[in-house]
Amino acid sequence: MVKCSGKSVLKGIAAGKIYLYRKKEFVLTQETVADPEAEIARFEEARQKACGQLDVLYEKAVKEAGEEQAMIFEVHRIMLDDGDYLDAIREEIRGTGVNAAYAVSVTGERFAQMFASMDDDYMQARSADVLDISRRVAGILAGAGEEGIVSDEPVILLADDLAPSETVQIDKSRI
Repeated sequence: MVKCSGKSVLKGIAAGKIYLYRKKEFVLTQETVADPEAEIARFEEARQKACGQLDVLYEKAVKEAGEEQAMIFEVHRIMLDDGDYLDAIREEIRGTGVNAAYAVSVTGERFAQMFASMDDDYMQARSADVLDISRRVAGILAGAGEEGIVSDEPVILLADDLAPSETVQIDKSRI
């Protein structure tokens, strides 16, 4: 018998099969691009796709958890339209000639560190949000499929951390 400890999101005691969820890792390499403007266009296309995914997640969250809980996806959409964030990514591509996925990743890390260093708890929490949206866009650019927690039977879910976008995609009848 294996004993695990952690933070429970549901009350009670459970026994059953454990599903260990780990975020899908994809390797982002720094590559030099021949045409930075074409790479910026690729970024814009991926950003639009990410916005579409967030719209779907928002609608699903509204149905399952209510509008207040779904607002996190509106926050993510707003972040994906933030001029400072977008300009920093475009400037990273233009200024250094790197590929879009790498530019999104390093810019996301830089913005996350900035949010994490703020004195305001609300703003510190945005650090995880900017990492989540950056991971989403970089994943689209890298050709990684959407992550999901999939099980054919009821399980006890173990995870290091779940982003709101991962949580809303869980089939609650299997947890």
